[in-house]
Amino acid sequence: MTPPPPRSTEGFDEAFADIDGWPAARVLEGLADHQEKAIAAVRRALPQLSRAVDGAVPRLAAGGRIFYVGAGTSGRLGVQDGAELTPTFSWPRERCVFLIAGGDAAVTRSVEGAEDDAEAGRARMRAACPGADDVVLALAASGTTPFVLAAAETAREAGAFVVGIACNPGAPLLSAGEVGILLDTGPEAISGSTRLKAGTAQKAALNLFSTAAMVGLGRVYRGLMVDMQASNAKLRARSLRILARLSGRGEDEARSALDAASGELKTAVLVLLDGIDATEARRRLGAAGGIVRRARGG
Repeated sequence: MTPPPPRSTEGFDEAFADIDGWPAARVLEGLADHQEKAIAAVRRALPQLSRAVDGAVPRLAAGGRIFYVGAGTSGRLGVQDGAELTPTFSWPRERCVFLIAGGDAAVTRSVEGAEDDAEAGRARMRAACPGADDVVLALAASGTTPFVLAAAETAREAGAFVVGIACNPGAPLLSAGEVGILLDTGPEAISGSTRLKAGTAQKAALNLFSTAAMVGLGRVYRGLMVDMQASNAKLRARSLRILARLSGRGEDEARSALDAASGELKTAVLVLLDGIDATEARRRLGAAGGIVRRARGG
């Protein structure tokens, strides 16, 4: 059997050999330089990210769920990304599934050994009953984590669209799904601590993927969050500003339209821009798959 290639994320960066003797300003400068390299790694992966978004959008539009699968830092980053989809884009909570090695407790503390439990990965994925419209984001900086690999393979066997995200060239996770996204970040400033630039690269990649997917699903209009949930005073004020900006009307008119639309921002956009009532606005949005631009005729 051919041995796997060495993990670049476990390498040693000689430039940081004396970091423990540096003043804080130099430590911070060096770490900041590494963060820039993380974003450069994400930029190199844009073609693969684009393939992932293009594959995900029609499945999600058909009612599929988004799965985030990971262990340790990677799992927590997945939870962070997915948790923001509901307040920002009104993504249904029940259509966001988190499978983190060690369970919910691992979100806030390390659960030793959980990432090595391949059977747990298989069992938890089977229990979630993935289907052809589901999109699975499987994350592991190493690309070799047994829990994540087993969950990804199980999801693919069930017909789900699987995206593997890893930071080591040649990692098995990159070939475990339809799309493999390599974030080649190399050695860390503190050797092996992939919560650093590998974590930054994964967080940025997830941000790009989920935001682009929500744009593709029509949950953004003219660069504004027209599907946001106005669940507090700050967000209700933001809804008013968004509607006023889109319509060119004052906040009093925007508030009246929102009231008529029962707080539904997309509906209120059509009420103000097209001069129709809320019932007709909802009908048009329904016929257009919830996409404002399409509901307005392009």
